[in-house]
Amino acid sequence: MIRIVIADDHAIVREGLKRIVGSADDMEVVSEAADGTAVMQQVREADFDVLVLDLSMPGRSGMELIKLAKAEKPRLRILVLSMHQELQYAVRAIKSGASGYLTKESAPAELVLALRKIAGGGAYISTEVAEQLALGAMPGATAASHDSLSAREFEVFRLLAAGLSVTEIAARLNVSAKTASTHKANLMQKMALQNQSELVRYAIRHGLADPLEP
Repeated sequence: MIRIVIADDHAIVREGLKRIVGSADDMEVVSEAADGTAVMQQVREADFDVLVLDLSMPGRSGMELIKLAKAEKPRLRILVLSMHQELQYAVRAIKSGASGYLTKESAPAELVLALRKIAGGGAYISTEVAEQLALGAMPGATAASHDSLSAREFEVFRLLAAGLSVTEIAARLNVSAKTASTHKANLMQKMALQNQSELVRYAIRHGLADPLEP
């Protein structure tokens, strides 16, 4: 039996995923988590095989949680579930330690298959994502500026590109305005961006300017 923990801050999404998993006789949802703190509590205390993790969690970004969860439980398999269609998010998630990446749009049709493949030791990613990972591993490959960002900096970058203010970002990520401002300053320096307009143009050019979950 494949034991699963579902982590998403929207109760209606968790219920939908539980119904999908419930249609399979070889897997069961053993617990749920609605924020980053609950995710890490489950990782430390619960006995399960696969973590289904929303990329946009309150408190900690999904990218951070992937790394923290793998540090606590290296053999844990993680399937990232996200609204983001862009390859950049999938590639970053896999590099962080996830075993698969699935958009919420495709979850109803592919979730059970993805869980079985990941639980069996495989990976579940699209051909396009696999190609991007391969290209990045080739000799002489050059990294994009945003690849140098930490998980939290990348999350702040994404929110800035979506038009949120530092105050709004601080509230959304449950951090102080000073901390959010520091992340903004660090990412602007790392990416050699002079202002918000340059940041937005960069995000659009690299397919990173997408709508946010409510």
